Amino acid sequence: MGKRWSQDTYIEAYWFAANAHRGQTVPGTDLPYIIHPTLVALEVIAALDLEPGQNEDLAVQCALLHDVIEDSDVGLEQIRAGFGEAVAKGVLALSKDESLAKELRLEDSLRRIRLESREVWMVKLADRITNLRPPPQFWTGEEIARYREEALRIYETLKDASPALSTRLKARIDAYQAYLK
Repeated sequence: MGKRWSQDTYIEAYWFAANAHRGQTVPGTDLPYIIHPTLVALEVIAALDLEPGQNEDLAVQCALLHDVIEDSDVGLEQIRAGFGEAVAKGVLALSKDESLAKELRLEDSLRRIRLESREVWMVKLADRITNLRPPPQFWTGEEIARYREEALRIYETLKDASPALSTRLKARIDAYQAYLK
C-alpha cells in the first residue's frame, strides 16, 4: 500500500504554485488562477481516498504544479530542485509542447503522460474534469465540439488510471453534450 499524502508536502507545492501563478486569473473571470490547480488536486485526493496504494505525494504535487511550466516563467530545474525528479518528469509530461503545431499537442502530451506512472495519468483526468465547466460564451459550437472530443480522447487513453476519475470524467463529457447546439 502507498503512503498517504502529506499536508506539509501539499502546502509546499501549493505555495510554489500560488507564487508561480501570481497575478493570473481563470480565463473569462477575475478569480485567481490558483483555484484551478487546487480543484485538480481535490479531484486527485478524492480518487486516492477511494483507490489507495498510489504514490499520493507524487499525485498531489503534480496536480498542484501541473500548469506551472506551461503558464509561468518557472522552469523544469526549479521544480526538480524543489520537488524531485519524479514530480519534475510528471509536470513536464503534463505540459504542452508549445513548439508543436496546436493540433499535435494533445497527442504528444498523452504519449508522454502514458510513459509516466499512473499518478500522472490521474492528474490529466482530474484536469479535464475540472475544465469541463460551462464553456466560455465566446466559444463557437465547433470549439465546444472540439473540446469535448479532446476530453473523449483523454478519457479513452487514460481511463485505466483510476475508476473513480474515469467515471467522473465520462459523466462530465456526457453532460458537456448539452452545450452543443
